[in-house]
This record gives sequence, structure tokens and C-alpha cells, in this order.
Amino acid sequence: MTIWFARVTLLVGLIGIIAVRAEAKETVTFAYLLDPAYEAVVWPIATGKVAGNIDVEMTALDIPALLQATGAKTYDVIMTAAIGIPQAKARGLDLEIMATALRNKSFGGKGGDIFVRADSPYRTLADLKGKTIGNPSLPSTGTTLLRIALAEKFGLNVAFDGGDFRWVQIPAAALPGALATGRVDAATLSHSQAYLAEQDRTFRVLARLNAAINEAIGGPAISAILAGYPEKLKARSAAFREFARMIRASNDYTRSHTAEVAAAMSRQTKLEPAYFSTWLNDYFDTPMTVSAADEKVIQNLWIKAKSLGIITSYPDVKTVVWEGALRP
Repeated sequence: MTIWFARVTLLVGLIGIIAVRAEAKETVTFAYLLDPAYEAVVWPIATGKVAGNIDVEMTALDIPALLQATGAKTYDVIMTAAIGIPQAKARGLDLEIMATALRNKSFGGKGGDIFVRADSPYRTLADLKGKTIGNPSLPSTGTTLLRIALAEKFGLNVAFDGGDFRWVQIPAAALPGALATGRVDAATLSHSQAYLAEQDRTFRVLARLNAAINEAIGGPAISAILAGYPEKLKARSAAFREFARMIRASNDYTRSHTAEVAAAMSRQTKLEPAYFSTWLNDYFDTPMTVSAADEKVIQNLWIKAKSLGIITSYPDVKTVVWEGALRP
């Protein structure tokens, strides 16, 4: 009886230790871009294909919500605009770059497109002077990069007030409808919307500006980064280093298992698998590292944004890259 009781006591004790260890597993909260394509990047974590010593609690948000959450410190890690680092610093909010989250493909890649209705009379960017361009987020880095390219490569006045175009911010979900019904003359669309628009005879690409953007910025442009807050990064360094490892492994899994991930995401979203493989191969890289070339491109973005009056100052990019950021 005594031996049996001792064994039960030992078993209960072991269960208690296991339970304590399970409860002690840290959680890192992470918000990223609300788009089916980016869901493919985090799919390996969401499905357990990539696991680690922490739990990653993930939330997808549209661009305006991401920008708002950045300032509110709602999440431990936030996918936010590359232009947002100096803007936040000017407001007294310090951010550190943990990874490059969204980078243009090379000069032959797709992206940075301006769409019009297929039956519209507009054929060139000059034709859009005085016309309305619908946009999901005017403060975003994607829009900033577009404006830099339009100014430097085409000599256009990209000021929101008094410029060559009338810029109108419209929620992303409503943009295709606004363009189709003539509420706007042209539009920049989200990733999935742009892909679908090219398959739809209702719309056509008036200008594909990926190459112009990359030329203006001095390399494949970076529109989004993963950012953290210095005090959080310092307090839980090990947890964030594990997050960095996991998010890079998630991207690497998706890139090396494109067919598997595309098929799974197609079942989940009802978008055809070709969308995901096209996005991954032709539109954007999501390296989840920070290279010397990335630092240069981000610095160039800030310099050119200041020349357009979008920001008033900027730091040396090397001073705001997290010490735990992974390198290629």
C-alpha cells in the first residue's frame, strides 16, 4: 500500500512538473498584413510545420490597422511600413527593425501597378493628370515608393494637395468596386486584388512601376519590415530570438514547398493555387532577415522621403536594426 501510494504521489508530481513547464511556455504576439499571400508565408507556423520553444499568436490586419497598432504597441512584433521607423521616432516612439518582411522582386518582377478600367480612355500616366487615384493607405511605404518613382522617373508632381493627381484613400476591400463603377479613375490594389484584376477583363494595367521604383530607390525596394520595441526586445531577448528563427523557418518552408502551401491556401481561401505561386515567384520576397543591401535601400527610402517632405528627419538605419536580427 505504501509503495503504491508513493508511486501515485511520484506520478502526480511528474504530471505537475509537466503542467508547470507547459504553462511556462512564452507567447509572442505578432500582427501581419491581411492578404491571402502573406497567410502563405506564416502557414507553416499556423499549421505546426514549423514549431519552437515559444507560442506565436498571430493576427492579420489591414494596412491602416497595422499602422495604428504600431503606435499603440498592441503586439510584440508588428509588420509595419519601412517609412514608419523615422515617423514613429519623430513622435517619440522607438522601433527596431527585426527583419525585412516584404521586398520587391528584381527589376523584372511585378508590382507597383496602377489599374484603370479596361474601357477607360487613359493610356499613359500623363493621361491621369487631374484624375482620381484610389489607394488603400496613403501613408504606407508602398504608396511612398510609388510617389518617389512617379516623381523621379516621370517628373510628376505627387503632392497630395495641388499635385498632378487627386489621391483618395479607400478601404482596400472597396477599391475594385470603386474602380469598376467609376468612383475613381485609377487605383492601386492589394496583392490578391492585383492578381485577380489581371485575370478580369474589367480592368487593365496602365502602368507597372516595379522597375521604376527599384531604380529610384537603388535596389529591390522594401515596403514592410517586422519591428519590435526596444524595451520588449531587451526584456525577453531569448523569446524574440526564437521568434526570429521560427518566422525565417516558416518563410523558408513556404518557399521550398510552394506547391504544397499553394494547394493548402487555395483550399482555405478559394483562390487558385497559381495566385500563391505567382506571388511568391514573381511579386515579392519575404526573407525575414536583414542584409546590408536591405539597410542601404531602407536608408535611401528615408533620404528620398525627406526630399519629398514626407518625413522631416531620419536616423542612421544601422542604429535601429535589432542586434538579434538574422542575417542572410
